[in-house]
Amino acid sequence: MDTRHITTTQAAAILISTIIGVGVLPLPLFAVQAGGTGAPLVTFLGMVLGAIGLFILTFLGIRHPQKTIITYSEDIIGKWFGRFCSLFVILFFFILTGLAAREFGEVVVAGVLQETPLEVTVIVMLLLACISCRNNINVFSYIHSFYLPMILAPVLIVVALSLKNANLLYLRPIIGTNLPHMFLGTLTISALFQGSFIVTMIIPSMKNPKKAIKASLWGISISGGLYLLLVIATVSVFGTEEMKQIFWPTLELARTTAVPGNVLQRLDVIFLAVWVTAVFTTLFSSYYFTIHSIKQLLNLPDQRMLSCFIFPFVFISAMLPQNLLQMYEFIKFVGRVGLLITIVYPGLLLTIDFFKNRGLKGSASQQT
Repeated sequence: MDTRHITTTQAAAILISTIIGVGVLPLPLFAVQAGGTGAPLVTFLGMVLGAIGLFILTFLGIRHPQKTIITYSEDIIGKWFGRFCSLFVILFFFILTGLAAREFGEVVVAGVLQETPLEVTVIVMLLLACISCRNNINVFSYIHSFYLPMILAPVLIVVALSLKNANLLYLRPIIGTNLPHMFLGTLTISALFQGSFIVTMIIPSMKNPKKAIKASLWGISISGGLYLLLVIATVSVFGTEEMKQIFWPTLELARTTAVPGNVLQRLDVIFLAVWVTAVFTTLFSSYYFTIHSIKQLLNLPDQRMLSCFIFPFVFISAMLPQNLLQMYEFIKFVGRVGLLITIVYPGLLLTIDFFKNRGLKGSASQQT
């Protein structure tokens, strides 16, 4: 039975809706804290670093079109060492799933449902992901493709309408003054693109795995371009000093933006609804990747039982940070450390695989 049903367009849609997620709200604040007026440059460099990790994974996937990183790592670096490294990959995305659910809960409780317990909002979002993850990879791709226009269009509208209040002087100088902070900021921003790791799970189900490069290019360009536009819009409207006093600048941008003719005076309610959808698609991807990887590591027939089994553990991990500030510090730390897993580890695998295949070809040519 042919399981290759995902098209290039669907693969790009999965990447975009996975990358654009919970980090949309604090992204401009992270960029400004790191680079000041150089926030757009920090965001762009973060996007470039994220793109490097994505294309390394894409090239690896094309070299092993039947397998994911969980299985082809065993071929490249050995069965037991490959499984050992895969445990860290699974643990990382397990933690990311919990943190995404917790951040969702914090924003909803602070912005909309003040009287609702934090635990309830986290459980509801995790349950939604848990139930959705019981489907196969084709349904997974349809869900992402369906929600993508609902995510992109409203965000672009908010950015376009907010630019009428922009002051370009707030964007100067383009290059920030604190280079060490900019470097750390670049690492933090690139961590927002770690959801692109899902490409390793998509390629084995693509109709034409070689077109994964095209899908990755579209995925990183659209998601990265949207992030860059958000940072430029928020900095040019509020300025760097005011932004440092705002916890979620993107949400504040939606609050201060009105539709011409006063049809809608505040877009923040609509924006929050869009953001909830974006959080779901990101959480859905990290949850699905976690259980799909565990299934492959343990050679299980399907992931349905795992979907419910890991639910309480993800919830416990989501509730570990004591407060909002500690949660964001933990998110920054995990994101930076995670670059070892999402960029350095795949880079080492690609290098070893390249020289390994080159050595095999060389020995084969000598025998002939």
